[in-house]
Amino acid sequence: MRWLVSSVVVIMGCGSGGGGEDGPFFTEPMFFNQDVRDAPVADNSASVIAGLRGVGGWGRGDRFQIDFAFDVFTADAATPRRTFEPTSDFYTPDCDRVPMPVPVIGNLEGETGYECRGDGDCHLLVHDEAEGKLYEMWRANVVDASFRAGCLAVWDTGAAYGATLRGEQCSSADGAGLPIAPLLFTPDEVAAGSIDHAIRFVLPNDRVRRAYVRPATHATDTSGPSNAPPYGVHLRLSAQFDVEALPTEGARVVARALQRYGMYHADGGEYALTAVSDRHTTAKWAGVLGESDLEALAVEDFDVIDHGATFTAAFRCMR
Repeated sequence: MRWLVSSVVVIMGCGSGGGGEDGPFFTEPMFFNQDVRDAPVADNSASVIAGLRGVGGWGRGDRFQIDFAFDVFTADAATPRRTFEPTSDFYTPDCDRVPMPVPVIGNLEGETGYECRGDGDCHLLVHDEAEGKLYEMWRANVVDASFRAGCLAVWDTGAAYGATLRGEQCSSADGAGLPIAPLLFTPDEVAAGSIDHAIRFVLPNDRVRRAYVRPATHATDTSGPSNAPPYGVHLRLSAQFDVEALPTEGARVVARALQRYGMYHADGGEYALTAVSDRHTTAKWAGVLGESDLEALAVEDFDVIDHGATFTAAFRCMR
């Protein structure tokens, strides 16, 4: 079958910031749009930060580093839709079994094509603006006519999602049940001097407790102690942190976003922050931001933002 080429330009349409702005991707305000510079600190903030320190801090030997492995692709009416065979990483009713748009030119997270060669998370993220859908797939693997995949979460980008997002106790293509693409930052944003949304971050599984707080709707079977951060924890960089002391302007742009919008824990992993690669963007990371430019940020430089009650992971999705 001959496929029509569709766009693979990375898109990150962002609102201008502040409470209640829309974007990226979504047309209704979402949790990642909120300016939290004046948001109250959780009563257990000091305990959670101490708990994270006690189990080793950030991943990669307590080094606050950046993973540039993600790509977000666009789709339109000409983009092929492909059915897939669910693997053991597809959970019912958490995940959506619908045809997945697969641009002809594209790749999985951390791969050069659509084959999951490295046995990683192999996320495939595709946005169809005209359709109003954001397709996020975990553990995709496309080899010729074979398409096998884990969880697919389809987000309605025009919906006004409530507190439980796609469903209480429901996963997505990320362990916390959150959308991925809106929390990634791009070289185009950083080069332009502003990231107007919160940022996705991850921690090793032994540093996260088996529970979640809003906006998360799900947690995985992690092994962190009772005072470790739960899934979905929202950390805000202290206003007293000396942003100007960071080594590059790119690092300062990211740090300012962490002070204004914070970062949400989304899944397990070693690199603290996750960003979009520069394979399909106008700006490039070289000379703008390196993976180690934010290593000066320690666990103790962050506060935990109050998001209410903590929920125990029950692994029973209610959709």
